[in-house]
Amino acid sequence: MLVLGIESSCDETGVALYDTERGLIADQLHSQMAMHAEYGGVVPELASRDHIRRVTPLTRACLAEAGKTLQDIDAIAYTEGPGLGGALLVGASFANALAVGLNIPVISVHHLEGHLLSPLLADPRPAFPFLALLVSGGHTQIMAVRGVGDYQILGETLDDAAGEAFDKTAKLLGLPYPGGPLLSKLAEEGDPTRFTLPRPMLHSDNLDMSFSGLKTAVLMLKKQVEAECGSVDEQARKDICRAFQEAIVEVLVSKCVKALKQHGLQRIVVAGGVGANKQLRAALDAAAAKRRFGVFYPPLKLCTDNGAMIAFAGAMRLQYARTAGSFTVKPRWDLSTLPKA
Repeated sequence: MLVLGIESSCDETGVALYDTERGLIADQLHSQMAMHAEYGGVVPELASRDHIRRVTPLTRACLAEAGKTLQDIDAIAYTEGPGLGGALLVGASFANALAVGLNIPVISVHHLEGHLLSPLLADPRPAFPFLALLVSGGHTQIMAVRGVGDYQILGETLDDAAGEAFDKTAKLLGLPYPGGPLLSKLAEEGDPTRFTLPRPMLHSDNLDMSFSGLKTAVLMLKKQVEAECGSVDEQARKDICRAFQEAIVEVLVSKCVKALKQHGLQRIVVAGGVGANKQLRAALDAAAAKRRFGVFYPPLKLCTDNGAMIAFAGAMRLQYARTAGSFTVKPRWDLSTLPKA
């Protein structure tokens, strides 16, 4: 079965083809990062207009990459939510219109389910059940995943998501949009011993997290350095970035290890944009080697939003859950409401 996946939830237009026998055979992606950088953040109306501009050419490019035609497609999957309403409508409209024209099924996909299942596109792929750490710009959640649609939220952030905290902290330090990836890059050159920032909720009796207060701690540290040195030079900025990243990583890894123990799981799957963070991966790999559990990541190019994860999730839904899509979008959509396979 050949499934076309359409992703348009925010600021990336993704189109991909997934073959249930051959795997991922084509993947096209356009990022709007440069367009939104001028405004210091995502502008929803501009995002929607750009999705309209990109989705048809990307679909043609995807078909050409795979050597396929529209008539070869067996089903179409699209992101129904959560995300920006106008951006979601572009993908929903395109997918449903194309499905009607081709007289094939259309499957609506939860954006977070796409991220959760994306490590199954890697080699080796994890087996169910596993613990999932979903870390992105908008979500930070720890879940027990026992099958397609069988997701139990064990812990989540009470305020800022990890990726959101990265971006906001980067802005405090004067880094250009999008600042999170640049902060991580600067942290690689920072001294981990120079500054120490708090680890919010590290020793709480639950698996919840909080990262909003770290921004305030960084702001206070920045003012302290300015008072002592007159300004924050480049090395001091790198050292602050390192201290911030160390705090985030320690909390995430500690909560994951705690969740494994509490729920008797032996595997961790990491998904979402922050899953590409080198220090987070290194810390999880070290914990896995020490405590003898497995850890799995999606390919780096599939950490951010993409059509491949939507095509794959759609294929899994068709195979196991037999759910169909409808011409709707859900800007807010609780993952726990998804039907189990």
